Amino acid sequence: MEPLQRSLDEVELELETEPMLLKVGPAHPAMHGTVRVLMELSGETILRSDVQIGYLHRGFEKMCERGTWTQVFPYVDRCNYVSPLLNNIGFALACEKLLGVSVPERCQYYRMILGELARVCDHLTCSGAMAMELGAFTPYLWMMKAREMVWDLFEEETGARLTHSFGRVGGMAAPPTEGFKEHVRAVAVEVLAVVDEAEKLLLDNRVFIDRLEDVGVISAEDAISLGWTGPNLRSTGVPYDVRKASPYLKYDEVDFEVPVGRRGDCYDRFVVRIEEIKQSLRIVEQCVERMADDGPIRIDDPRVVLPPKDEVYTTIEGTIAHFMIVMEGLKLPVGEVYSYTEAGNGELGFYLVSDGSGTPYRVRIRPPAFYNTAGLEHLIRGRMIADVVPCFGSLNMIGGECDH
Repeated sequence: MEPLQRSLDEVELELETEPMLLKVGPAHPAMHGTVRVLMELSGETILRSDVQIGYLHRGFEKMCERGTWTQVFPYVDRCNYVSPLLNNIGFALACEKLLGVSVPERCQYYRMILGELARVCDHLTCSGAMAMELGAFTPYLWMMKAREMVWDLFEEETGARLTHSFGRVGGMAAPPTEGFKEHVRAVAVEVLAVVDEAEKLLLDNRVFIDRLEDVGVISAEDAISLGWTGPNLRSTGVPYDVRKASPYLKYDEVDFEVPVGRRGDCYDRFVVRIEEIKQSLRIVEQCVERMADDGPIRIDDPRVVLPPKDEVYTTIEGTIAHFMIVMEGLKLPVGEVYSYTEAGNGELGFYLVSDGSGTPYRVRIRPPAFYNTAGLEHLIRGRMIADVVPCFGSLNMIGGECDH
């Protein structure tokens, strides 16, 4: 090397540079909601970042404390608006735990079918959007097509495609429709075919794999320390699933596996969700076989469940019972309870406090996406700007759960 060139290189290395601040969000197509990430960059390397939530202004917990117990269901719908039926079921189980009641067997299987199909919707949305943000637009359209099939089924059952408000304390709002089982079986076959197609296209694609492998790596210890649950935790090799660890409904009677990863990177988080779709459809198939074609879908307790409409219109007892539950709310015993279920993103918990009135005294939610999003800074520290998109997409941040 020439002496002059050597001296120029040495001078260039000694030049001081200041880190650059880059603000991404809250209105950004890769943010999956109203989240702002403030990054300190050295070139394109992220030195540190600050993940900021709070732009959605949900006020969920305080809204729940202003109405009756039944009026909470539309609110929990909007915490995770991608799989709201799982929220409905989780809140209903928390109330029933405080009441000390258990819904009929037919209702338990009905809840499991709807809940697992909602989980499928959640994973299809996350995986499809993650692929699209990395340039794979066709698999996204395929997965949205599969999700539409499930939404058609939900619309037939609940009357709504997205926010259903279909759960009730002591049961469900309505029994399964005629032909429900046949519809479920047909949808399951189509969804599985779409997943297989997308899997072949993406997991055999060198570019897609290079964008995910060894990107956003986190250890099992760090994931547990952050409070992670669900697919994100299981991608690190920890097989924690509430359906297995603390079974509810009929999960201890159905056969399914808990997919786990090894490295805790974006690739493992993607593959775990794809495998969980297959396991959910496996659960759905068993529940469809075991659910009775007729029988009660609610508990038989007039203090909790609304009377049939014909009784409301023709008897004074039915009219009074309907009026009391609607206007004053059903009365949960004085006390407190914590109930948790496996939602689409992990452990969904509800801590309820009742003062014996028809209005909740306190409703506290433990939303999985809130804890998962807190780990984004850990994933992207030391990575390049381009790695933010797959890392954030693999976490499946839901704004309604973060700004609860």
